[in-house]
Amino acid sequence: MTSTLYLFGSAAPPVFDIAGVIDDAQRRGWDVCLGLTPTAADWLEDGLEGLAALTGHPVRSRYKRPGEPDVWPPADVIIFAPATFNSINSWALGLTHHFVVGVAAEGIGKNVPIVAMPCVNAAYVQHHQFEESVAKLRAMGVTVLYGDGGFVPNQPGTGKPSDYPWHRALDAAAILAEA
Repeated sequence: MTSTLYLFGSAAPPVFDIAGVIDDAQRRGWDVCLGLTPTAADWLEDGLEGLAALTGHPVRSRYKRPGEPDVWPPADVIIFAPATFNSINSWALGLTHHFVVGVAAEGIGKNVPIVAMPCVNAAYVQHHQFEESVAKLRAMGVTVLYGDGGFVPNQPGTGKPSDYPWHRALDAAAILAEA
């Protein structure tokens, strides 16, 4: 039986590699549903139809209307990566104005295993709220891949999106799915 992976992404440069991540996840046996923040969806606008064809599910960036059926199967695991400064802080504070943040927040309450991997630069992490948000998410049971063994922030303007450790998020999701 195939497990369903919700793959959520924020507007950070590694999101441009999402098709390759979907391919990798599918090779690992996942049925992938892709959700994006509105800005990430805007960045990928020209490729959204192709991403929907790749996953076999509509790409979502907005909440459904009341009464509309859910077009995705239920999640077995959620990966939220890349997760920006805004997404991490909004999620930890329960500010669910974006679909992917809302589903991730609800996933905590539904006991869906969740992996989050930030993509922030070293200037953003100096803001005290970021570390508090990471700690809050971890306290709620979210596996946050930040620091050693996860994403390590770079100095502003020096990031290499191709070095984003997508494989670590997929590995962590596989471990959580087996637990």
